[in-house]
Amino acid sequence: MANESRPCPCDIGDRFDYGGRGQEVRVEHIKAYVCEPPASTDKAVIVIHDIFGWQLPNTRYMADMLTTNGYIAICPDFFVGQEAWKPTNDWASFDNWLKTRDAGKIDKEVDVVLKYLREQCGAKKIGVIGFCWGGAAVQHLMLKNPHLETGVSLYGVIRFFEDRSSLLHPTFFIFAEKDEHIPLEQVTLLEQKLKQNCKVDYEVKIYPGQTHGFVHRKREDINPQDKAYIDEGRKDMIHWLNKYL
Repeated sequence: MANESRPCPCDIGDRFDYGGRGQEVRVEHIKAYVCEPPASTDKAVIVIHDIFGWQLPNTRYMADMLTTNGYIAICPDFFVGQEAWKPTNDWASFDNWLKTRDAGKIDKEVDVVLKYLREQCGAKKIGVIGFCWGGAAVQHLMLKNPHLETGVSLYGVIRFFEDRSSLLHPTFFIFAEKDEHIPLEQVTLLEQKLKQNCKVDYEVKIYPGQTHGFVHRKREDINPQDKAYIDEGRKDMIHWLNKYL
């Protein structure tokens, strides 16, 4: 996001040809993708999409991965009916597009989703993960929402909340070494602020040689040079959730 002419030149990456194992539901005013594991559980994870929206097959693939690891997973439309960003859009219009899609203004939707998970799915322990825009939203929730247990922010845009680091819940930050949009200086500064201000468990991990979106926007089978790090990032995410949920 350092490039001023293209403030978030996110490459959609490998668009997965993936239909999903879950179903689309309506939760009050929000559409959502929900997938539940075969065995009953009281653990759930909210999945917050990136700028490409809740219907991106890659994000549903990640939600289903959570389900195969025993979690109820829900990926709501946090743009609430507004159009997701399209790779064909003009990047010059991105800042205007973003003004009506603030990663720090999703509290109403999160409350609705939490109520649904508790009352309709029997969830008692609830965590959250998010990618890019959604990763920034995770940081916001970890700073503010008392009803979540833990969070994993995957290449969350630091500049959205860079002045705040007093986390309420254990949080895992995944970053890519060669992320054009999140310079390593920002990651270092985040680590310093967390060290000074954070009273809960946290971890910041940088994955060598990786680029923005590597955990969910790259396929292992067509990115063999990145496969080890894609796998590692996904395993680390699951391990963190298992530890705190």
